[in-house]
Amino acid sequence: MESLAITTHRAVCPYDCPDTCGMLVTLEGGRPTGLRGDPDHPFTRGYLCHKVSHDLDRLHHPDRLLHPQRRVGPKGAGRFERISWDEALIEIAERFRHIATSPEGPQVILPYSYCGTMGKIQGESLDRRFFHRLGASRLDRTICASAGALGYRMTIGSGQGTHPTRFADSRYIINWGANPAVTNIHLWTLMLEARKRGARLVCIDPYRCLTAERSDWHLRPRPGTDAALALGMMHVLFRDQLHDPDYLNRYCLGGDALRGRVLAEYSPAMVAEITGLAVDDIEQLATEYATQAPAVIRVNYGMQRHAGGGMAVRTIACLPAISGSWRDPAGGILLSTSWAYQFDFAALQRPDLSPPGTRTVNMVQLAEALHGELPGPPVRALYVYNCNPAAVAPDQRRVLDGLMRDDLFTVVHEQFATDTADYADLLLPATMQLEHFDLHHSYGHYCVQVNEPCVPPAGECRSNNDVFRGLAARLGFEPELFQISDEDLAREALWETSPERKPAILGEITLDALRSGPRELAVDDSIAPYAEGGFATPSGKCELFSERMRQAGLDPLPAFLPPAESPQTDPERAAAYPLQLLSPPSKFFLNSTFVNVEILRRSEREPTLILHPGDAKSRKISDGDTVRIWNDRGAFRARAVVAADVREGVVVAPSIWWNKLSPDGVNANVTTSSRISDLAGGATFFDNLVQVAVAD
Repeated sequence: MESLAITTHRAVCPYDCPDTCGMLVTLEGGRPTGLRGDPDHPFTRGYLCHKVSHDLDRLHHPDRLLHPQRRVGPKGAGRFERISWDEALIEIAERFRHIATSPEGPQVILPYSYCGTMGKIQGESLDRRFFHRLGASRLDRTICASAGALGYRMTIGSGQGTHPTRFADSRYIINWGANPAVTNIHLWTLMLEARKRGARLVCIDPYRCLTAERSDWHLRPRPGTDAALALGMMHVLFRDQLHDPDYLNRYCLGGDALRGRVLAEYSPAMVAEITGLAVDDIEQLATEYATQAPAVIRVNYGMQRHAGGGMAVRTIACLPAISGSWRDPAGGILLSTSWAYQFDFAALQRPDLSPPGTRTVNMVQLAEALHGELPGPPVRALYVYNCNPAAVAPDQRRVLDGLMRDDLFTVVHEQFATDTADYADLLLPATMQLEHFDLHHSYGHYCVQVNEPCVPPAGECRSNNDVFRGLAARLGFEPELFQISDEDLAREALWETSPERKPAILGEITLDALRSGPRELAVDDSIAPYAEGGFATPSGKCELFSERMRQAGLDPLPAFLPPAESPQTDPERAAAYPLQLLSPPSKFFLNSTFVNVEILRRSEREPTLILHPGDAKSRKISDGDTVRIWNDRGAFRARAVVAADVREGVVVAPSIWWNKLSPDGVNANVTTSSRISDLAGGATFFDNLVQVAVAD
């Protein structure tokens, strides 16, 4: 009877989502049989999203990788034979040692990872140490958030914004390029609480996403024109004396210069021409935003995936200073809470181990790296973990061509045989969240959490850190750097082993304290963070004029930088490819995660393309037709959904399907480019012109 005992274990959702939910796992006889939200979590309060509710289906999935394997067929065919861990680690170590001592040196080795787990221990600790110590090329992890994050900091100085809990007290909430009803559901719940108290919910998005559908007002600007809309709002605020001159004079830099620009260059009529919105809507939005206080903006990363994406976020981040909405704790703007987690990343990752002059490769430019088109020698070895670049990287056709190179040694550490796994020379089985230890922050709230394993690893699966410990030992790297437990790494991250003073924001958070449940950072939600200035910029003010931007050769004032691909900015290209393609998340998948979970894939059914009825009619496309979507970079197929959920001239392919589960063996990223954005080398997935027709 004891072996059938039912117990409950606390865990943390590891996926790339701002909510970082607390979870409770039910175990019967030591086997996980139930998963639910932790009601004692201060922010997520006891419920999970539809995707993660099915996470045990991933844990128990019959297709999990369970043993190390070596490729026996051609690259891309996914044919492997089972080998031992000793064989795998010895081969990797020998290949890395041989490459590192060759004339080209270790920089031809490239690690490639992103947020397959958001954990600080399994996501960015011994992996960074290992590749720094090896002397491998460094990876600039820019594919999601870098442009917008830097644009925000150029205005605000840090990432700090409105406390998420205060959204419930706001009176006017703008979700700008944000879809919290799908991607941030616990914040969405607070927004709904605000609406019950009389708040108005506005969504700005070219696509009628679930948040737009459930909001009070939906505005659909052309993709990539968000900065112009923000500048048009500023025009109205200044023109109609709806701004806060006292706040601008006391706490801002460049108010007069910005006022001069927007009044001269961004009239509502001009902005209407750029955005495709009605003049009356621009006027109404600005007026409501300024007069229905406290007003708050939730801005997210989708709207920064354009050539001018960094500037767009910077521009929108100026609005709370102009309107004075920073004066109220329920006003302002929120991009991310990740700024607050002042872990000891230098101790955790040891960047000092990387040799001086080591090159950095932008992960958006994987195609160029694999084809030897970047400065320095071409990549000769690729180690992929926490990521599925064959599906998620832009310029997919050239990425796949690069992965096919016979002279490229590729290691993939994965949970399933993903698209990338098919190109591996060595395929290593990885643990899942309930099988390993980790430490978690959040980019949607202020709770620190620890995840402790509740079941042993399936088969011969090993965690990221266990693999890097094994490789470090076989390469003779210093034991004191790598033969350290995950728990001690967490203590390093939490400054417990550092002689330096722990940041005050961490308070008394220790590993022992976290083992009894989540702990919140010392961020006071009763205080408006910038009510009296105190910005973390060089000037100490909200920098409407940014000297740092000027020194970087960029416009120091907020401006509209048009998308690189649109009918308005590139009419010659638009003559061949007239439709702007967006690929936002589906509510059933998270990037390429969960695509192989059958119940979720059945819900999504198949790859789809949403077209406006006018665009469908001119192409003789009916609802349900199989259509071909293409440009000069590539083509993919999907089922047509004809609906007015998109504005004319825009098409939407929700989510990133695995290639092998798609009709043509490729997904929407076969049409995207590896062009980078204006700031921080961000991706420009949504600068993407295509043509659509009924498939042959």
